[in-house]
Amino acid sequence: MKLQDFHVEVAEWSRAEQRSALLDLREVVFIREQGVPEPRERDGLDVDCWHVLARDEAGQPIGCGRLTPAHKIGRMAVLREWRGRGVGVALLRELVARARAQGWPEVALDAQVSALGFYEREGFVAHGEEFEDAGLMHRAMRLSLSAPEEDAAPPRDVETLPAGTRSETAAARLQLLVDTRHQLSIYLPLLDNDSYASTQELAELRRIAISGRGARIRILLHDPAAALRNDHRLVALAQRLPSAIRIRTPVEEADRAYISAYLLNDAGGYLFLPEADRAAGRAARHDRASQAPLQQHFDEVWERAEPASELLALGL
Repeated sequence: MKLQDFHVEVAEWSRAEQRSALLDLREVVFIREQGVPEPRERDGLDVDCWHVLARDEAGQPIGCGRLTPAHKIGRMAVLREWRGRGVGVALLRELVARARAQGWPEVALDAQVSALGFYEREGFVAHGEEFEDAGLMHRAMRLSLSAPEEDAAPPRDVETLPAGTRSETAAARLQLLVDTRHQLSIYLPLLDNDSYASTQELAELRRIAISGRGARIRILLHDPAAALRNDHRLVALAQRLPSAIRIRTPVEEADRAYISAYLLNDAGGYLFLPEADRAAGRAARHDRASQAPLQQHFDEVWERAEPASELLALGL
C-alpha cells in the first residue's frame, strides 16, 4: 500500500503559481464539470481568504478550499480521479483547524445537497431549507467550535511547527531532535550538506545515540555513496557509533521511486517534506496521528531494505 500520496499546504493568493493552481482547479470542477458561470465562481473574495491546496506526490494540484473572513468554508474542489481518497476530508479538517486557531465560535458553509453526508460525517449540521445557487441545490450547514465542557479533557495541542522555508525547516528539524528521547527514524532520498550537518544537530544526534540501552537511530538513505563522497558529518558520526546508528538502502524499485523525506521521533513529532529537494513541508512536535502512517511506511521499507554496503566497507 502506498502511503502519503498527497499532502495539504497553505496557499498564498499573492503568489502567482499558487493562485493559478487554485483557479485552474476551480475552473475544472466548478465551471467545466458543474456548469457554474465564471463570473459567479470568481466572486472577488479570494484576496481576503485563507486558502489550502492539496498536491499529489509529483507536486501537481489535486484539490483546494478556502476560509473567508465571514467564517465560511467554500470553494471545496477535488479532481474527479482523486475523489474518495481522503483529499476532501484533509482539506476540510485543515480549514476547520484554522478556524479553531482563530478562536471562532463556529464555522459555516453552503453544501451541495449531494455532499451533505460528507460534511455531516465531519460534524456539520444542516439547517434551513434547500436553496439554489449557480444552478445547483444547496443547504446551509454549520459546525460549532465552542470550547468543551469544563470537565471534559481538552484536546492536546500538537504544537505545529512552521516548515515552509529552508530556515523554518532547519529549525523544525533541530527542535524535533531536541525533543527526542532515545529513538529516531529518518528517511532521506538525498543527504545534502545542509541537513543533519550543523554542530547543534550533530550534538543532538550524538546525545540520542548514547542515551542508553534503548538508543536507536535508523536511517533509510537512497544514495549512501554520495554521502560518503561529500564527507557528510552524519556518516562520520555513524562510523563512530555503529551500534546505535544504523543505515540501510532501499532496493526495491517502488521504494527507490519515493521522493519524500521525513524525520520521526519517539515523542510523537514529525517533519515531512513531500519533495526531499524542496524545503517546504509540515511538522509538529506531538502529533502521533499524523506520524503513524509515516512510521508504518518507514518500518515496511526498513524490513526490505539492505545494509548500506558502501558504509559496511568502512566498518558500519
